[in-house]
Amino acid sequence: MPHSLSDDGWLIHEQGFSLEKANYYETLFTVGNGYQGTRGSFSEGHKGELSATYLGGVYDHHDSTVIDQVNVTSWLPVTVWVAGQKLDVQNCTILEHSRTLDMQTGVLHRRTLFEDRNGHITELVTARFCSFADQHLACIKVGVTAINHTAELELESALEGERYNLDALPAYKNKPQHHPEVKWQKWAKSRHLKITRNEATSERVYLESVTLDTGIVIGMAAALGSKTRPVAAEPVAQFERVGQRIKLTPQMGETYNFEKFVSIFTSRDCAADEVQPHCHAGLETAQALGFEACLKNSAEVWQQKWQSSDCVVIGDEEATKAARFNIYHMLIAANQNDPRANIGAKSMSGEGYKGHVFWDTEIFLLPFFIFTQPETARALLMYRYNTLKGAIENADSNGFKGAQYPWESADTGLETTPKWTHDGVNRIWTGEEEIHISACVAFGVISYLTAIGDWQFITESGAEILAQTSRFWVSRLEHNQSEDRYELTRVIGPDEFHEHIDNNAFTNRMAQWHLVQSAHLLEKMAQKSPEAYAQLKSKISLSDAELSEWIRVSEKIYIPYDSSQNLIEQFSGYFELEDLPITEWDENGMPLYPAGHDHFTLNNTMILKQPDVIMLLYLLTDEFSDVEKATNFEFYEQRTMHKSSLSPAIHCIMGIEVGDFSSAERYFQRSAHVDLIDNQGNTQDGMHIASAGGTWQTLVCGFGGLRVKNGQMTFKPWLPTSWKGLRFTLSWQTDTLIIELSHGSLKVELSAHASDPVTIEVQGQPVTLQPGKVSLIDLAAFSA
Repeated sequence: MPHSLSDDGWLIHEQGFSLEKANYYETLFTVGNGYQGTRGSFSEGHKGELSATYLGGVYDHHDSTVIDQVNVTSWLPVTVWVAGQKLDVQNCTILEHSRTLDMQTGVLHRRTLFEDRNGHITELVTARFCSFADQHLACIKVGVTAINHTAELELESALEGERYNLDALPAYKNKPQHHPEVKWQKWAKSRHLKITRNEATSERVYLESVTLDTGIVIGMAAALGSKTRPVAAEPVAQFERVGQRIKLTPQMGETYNFEKFVSIFTSRDCAADEVQPHCHAGLETAQALGFEACLKNSAEVWQQKWQSSDCVVIGDEEATKAARFNIYHMLIAANQNDPRANIGAKSMSGEGYKGHVFWDTEIFLLPFFIFTQPETARALLMYRYNTLKGAIENADSNGFKGAQYPWESADTGLETTPKWTHDGVNRIWTGEEEIHISACVAFGVISYLTAIGDWQFITESGAEILAQTSRFWVSRLEHNQSEDRYELTRVIGPDEFHEHIDNNAFTNRMAQWHLVQSAHLLEKMAQKSPEAYAQLKSKISLSDAELSEWIRVSEKIYIPYDSSQNLIEQFSGYFELEDLPITEWDENGMPLYPAGHDHFTLNNTMILKQPDVIMLLYLLTDEFSDVEKATNFEFYEQRTMHKSSLSPAIHCIMGIEVGDFSSAERYFQRSAHVDLIDNQGNTQDGMHIASAGGTWQTLVCGFGGLRVKNGQMTFKPWLPTSWKGLRFTLSWQTDTLIIELSHGSLKVELSAHASDPVTIEVQGQPVTLQPGKVSLIDLAAFSA
């Protein structure tokens, strides 16, 4: 079963099988297309696997502690028996094993040579993908070769409906290391599916389920066949499992190829009673095309996506591969066709954070989509609009006006943050206190408008988001009469080691920025689109006086600041805390907790989990002087533990901005390889997808020096000496810019279809780009 692979710059490899690393590779080898994501588990399964398929926007609560992104029916099962012995990694001796993820085409390839207890040697070769040309389609091709025998082969393809989500974990005093075969059995399980229909024939199988709480109908139809020889399939029907079984007596050394097609629809896509017909129709279409044609169609879409999103580090193949790995996972995490779904903190590659949506989307992921896949960026923002009702309910239930976006969001926009850690030992306060998310959503809306110019989105959706969230801030802000200023007390900032604090500089300043931006944009809307503005005013009872109130309140919001040192105080009283030094690092260069401390016992120290003030300097780059940036970076960087994967990317970018280049290179490596080398130790739980977005930003906004200032793209690039150059593509308004950076020059090509010239700024000097032309900029001359 030959398949041509891309060159090695597009390939992620696994050589040999390790039970200890099996779940890690399941995350890395996730295949998907935005509609669905399936972990890279073996199709025959094994003890200790954490297999899962997730569908974007499919959530359920039922008996779980908080709402879950549902682990739905598995379409992976393809099992081979030789003379009654199952071929799997625990039942057989593995003579050879390798897998390769081809990121350019989205295909996971596998080859394993099994020797069973009877000495039979059998080769299994597979290729699987989720189609980007048809998001409801998944395909597997299987090749089986009897290397040294003619023993009977039995192959079964199935749909497995007995699925659970992980829920609570017992508290362990000394955090024991569980054996990889049983570690997931320690968890309590949540049940979210009820099988409502199962059908099996020699031609195809169908399994239908419904989520127990949210009532979403999920249908899967599958068929197994061979294009090379006629085979008779025997149907297999069990309560929660349906399949097709094929038996044959092989010729020694001959390969037998099979193709499995799976069509997936839910009642989010069509009426509940239309799910099964849609599944069958999709299956028949795929069967008629065949595996190779389906793969070709999907690969063509992949090619289009890579054309706009690839990022190449010239002279460093490993950095390029790491960049592509992070971009691959972002591309399979988001669905431009579904404005009701978003990207969970672990994408659709694992159960971490239960598929919940955080500020990660707007701050870390959205920039990538804005500048490479603007249609997807719009869909991600529309999710916030479609969950605005839930945000309004959050504010109301907390005694405030307007809309308060939840720290953790699922399908409705209601707050879904758990109150306790998985083991029930530690209280989680972020759902009540980490309120900066509303300003981050606004930041995403404004950033999208500035870069893409989608005014229709603003008039139809974005302006309402900005207005309702501005109302929340005015309601939530507290007037300190003695100081005549507005404050925010009992909050948690991005740092998260410090709870119940007052006047977090990030939160206060972002709320201030939010109010000003909203007022100005709505004033612009009143002039530019008076009818739409009038409709909005009527819909939400908005008055012109409110806009003036937002400005008035914003001018009196308190921002802690020590002018004598040019230092922003992270929150009121921060400078009085114990300045506990970080003195030890692990083998990956990650800081270790000071003796006697952990995540929950650093509240009275200056140690941070992740950037807080430094994050503010990055987001509102125009608002701070070079001296302030350098001073605050030096102060807070040495006190940061980087216990969030979000941390290294921002430190890389700001390190470049303030001239701390050695730190920048070190932080880039940490961000780019967080999952490739598992430097956080929990990649098995799913991708650190926000770090993937952060890695793209390190390349484009850090080394590429991209910022958007006053509605214009600006560049102030810097490259490590070991790199020869950097190449990436950006969407801007309706145009495309191809950027190629070297140590001495910046080459920018504006797309030929651009209707007008585009002016950018390079190292403080304007450059006008002409449609279809290449501008070569001498960086040395521009810095003179």
